[in-house]
Amino acid sequence: MSLAPAIRMNGLAFFILPSALLFALFFFLPIGLMAVMSLLTGNPVVAPNVAFTTRHYARIADDPYYFEVIWTTIRIGLWTTLAALAIGYPLAHWMARIKSRAGHALLLMAVLAPMLTGIVVRTFAWMALLSDKGVINQTLQSLGLVSQPLKLMYNETGIVIGLVHIYVPFMVLTLTGVIGRIDERLEQAAENLGASPLRTFLEVTLPLSLPGILAGSLLVFALAISAYVTPILLGGFQIMTLPILIYQQISANFNIGFAAALGMVLLLVSFVLVVAYNHVLGRVSGQRDLQ
Repeated sequence: MSLAPAIRMNGLAFFILPSALLFALFFFLPIGLMAVMSLLTGNPVVAPNVAFTTRHYARIADDPYYFEVIWTTIRIGLWTTLAALAIGYPLAHWMARIKSRAGHALLLMAVLAPMLTGIVVRTFAWMALLSDKGVINQTLQSLGLVSQPLKLMYNETGIVIGLVHIYVPFMVLTLTGVIGRIDERLEQAAENLGASPLRTFLEVTLPLSLPGILAGSLLVFALAISAYVTPILLGGFQIMTLPILIYQQISANFNIGFAAALGMVLLLVSFVLVVAYNHVLGRVSGQRDLQ
């Protein structure tokens, strides 16, 4: 009888080991190599004399330009997350509360349909819509609403529009599962006690869906700050973000060490966000348990 727990543990380890090895191979090993490269004076594969250094991080800290790039990346991520939440929450609430299975299936197909097209194709489609001679500007000018084309491309506005279109499905799918698990009887009870639909939403539905909001926002923000194709096409190298800067350091300057340091900074931003998310979610869960 005493051998049964050990046998179960060995069997569990047997199934976990392949996943752990894959995780270590494709996650920890690349990040570890990137961290080491960010602290080396050169590429040890081709350079004979390589030493440890912190000059790459000192270069980032000493030049305000890199802080501006970091802030631009974070700002685009924040605007993308807020816009995706504003668009995705009503749609997710509708999907979670719709009674018809056919209607739910149609909404789900509408949400997933854009994901069946590549990011490059969708970005080029937005370029055709947002350019000075694109569909939007041509329509507005033909209607006499504007005399000059609106600047919808090669700025942060165009980048955010493209990113929101790409990442709204992630927000919707995350929120739908959370809202769908909220007991509708709680909302009905609030309305029976005299609460208006708006107050019911603000005091019942919204607080209970906060974990989904935080999880969806975390996912969209992390994807937005690491996006490369959409910012480079809709920004036209006039809006510099960390992924674009990393690409330039590798392709143009072949400065792998500095590119690795920038990558670690981007990873640090994401890590800080995850820690803050877990802290907020823990506090929210604690307050709900006390209530």
